[in-house]
Amino acid sequence: MLNRKEFIKQSAFTAGALAFSSFGLAGEVAAAQRLVILHTNDVHSRLEPFPMDGSRNQGLGGVAARMQLINDIRKKEEQVLLLDAGDLFQGTPYFNLYKGEPEIKAMTKMGYDACTMGNHDFDAGLENFATQLNHASFPVLLCNYDFTGTAMEGKTLPYKVYNKGRLKIGVTGVGIELNGLVPDNLFGRTQYLDPVSNLNATADYLKTKKDCDMVICLSHLGYQYRENPNHICDVILAKESMHVDLIIGGHTHTFLNEPMVVKNKTGSDVVINQVGWAGIQLGYLAYEFLPGKKKNLAKANTVVIGKKSSE
Repeated sequence: MLNRKEFIKQSAFTAGALAFSSFGLAGEVAAAQRLVILHTNDVHSRLEPFPMDGSRNQGLGGVAARMQLINDIRKKEEQVLLLDAGDLFQGTPYFNLYKGEPEIKAMTKMGYDACTMGNHDFDAGLENFATQLNHASFPVLLCNYDFTGTAMEGKTLPYKVYNKGRLKIGVTGVGIELNGLVPDNLFGRTQYLDPVSNLNATADYLKTKKDCDMVICLSHLGYQYRENPNHICDVILAKESMHVDLIIGGHTHTFLNEPMVVKNKTGSDVVINQVGWAGIQLGYLAYEFLPGKKKNLAKANTVVIGKKSSE
């Protein structure tokens, strides 16, 4: 039988152990955080839905429906990133008439956090793209184009770090080889740099120096090229990467039913996703971050934008 002194001592120890256990559990719960990443690619100046003409995509897309969907998600989710993987321009009369101004203004209105450049974003020249960026509230991220001596010099960033709650998310971008794809006079003195080495250097800096919980690459290299399997693409980029967690792709207009997971050079998972073209789908990736910088892709799906009927 315990005397009073021993009873008090043991009770205090038990209470302290329970408090520590509860604190640890609460701390772990508090440390878990959710991040939703929304993304588009290859919208190609599709500001309005496809016309109701009996075509496969009739009624789909349009910036009004996309903005409504994004706003609805933001009301439900505390931490959201909205990103685009390039080819904002070219494909409708809006671009022919206004050279990209309404596209950039619409993205600003929707609250995009960042984009990268696609080959068609050069279609009216570098001077035009630089001019249209005056309407942008978001940065253009590229780590493998050198715009020195062009109208785009100083208009892009190699990366940006976003603080989302307790999370630090590093985002960068890579563009496709322009030579042979874009007329010389449109990209001018732009220098294309190796996307793999430049992405790895940037991602390493974001992970080891900026202490990012996650590194995202916006890529306009294309998902995969079956006719030329050695052509640099997102799948190869992922396999050759070291600190990249997610590649949001564009260029090949690939509709992925679910994200692809590739092992990188260190054996870690890299998620690749792409949502077709024309803004008819919105990519939705929900990550849960656990103690010790562990993260889990809890949900991944594409959301169709608009309706296929006039009802």
